[in-house]
Amino acid sequence: MEIEVFKKTTRQYFETALSMHETIATNVGLSGTDHKYLGYLIENGEMTAGELAKRSGLTTGAITGVIDRLEKGKLVKRKFLQSDRRKVIIVPILERANQLFSPIFKKLQKETDHLISSFSDRELEVVHRYFESAIGIMDKVTKNLKETSGI
Repeated sequence: MEIEVFKKTTRQYFETALSMHETIATNVGLSGTDHKYLGYLIENGEMTAGELAKRSGLTTGAITGVIDRLEKGKLVKRKFLQSDRRKVIIVPILERANQLFSPIFKKLQKETDHLISSFSDRELEVVHRYFESAIGIMDKVTKNLKETSGI
């Protein structure tokens, strides 16, 4: 396979994934950004708004807007710490998220599982190595950009 063909397919994969997630978000009444950061909360568990801002790279003001919209959709709730009432923990409401997203992701997961089962263990190891390495490269670029731009 030519390297340029591989690069093009990789770009298409990421563009298609982005488009799919934007469409899924719109389908349930969210923006792509709100869906993305709800996913962060579901994947990583409750965290402060500041922690979510730091992970996402968004400003605390932008994160406040995301949290407000997710709270309005009953997808997160704010929990105040008894020890420090100024500190607010954002808690994902998993039941509501599952209610909205399970029907969509159930079909996607079934088709993905079918695709994965068509690969040999060796092929899966290669694909896994590619994605792990690509994630490392993207993390490095992100970190460098944040450091040089002061984000």
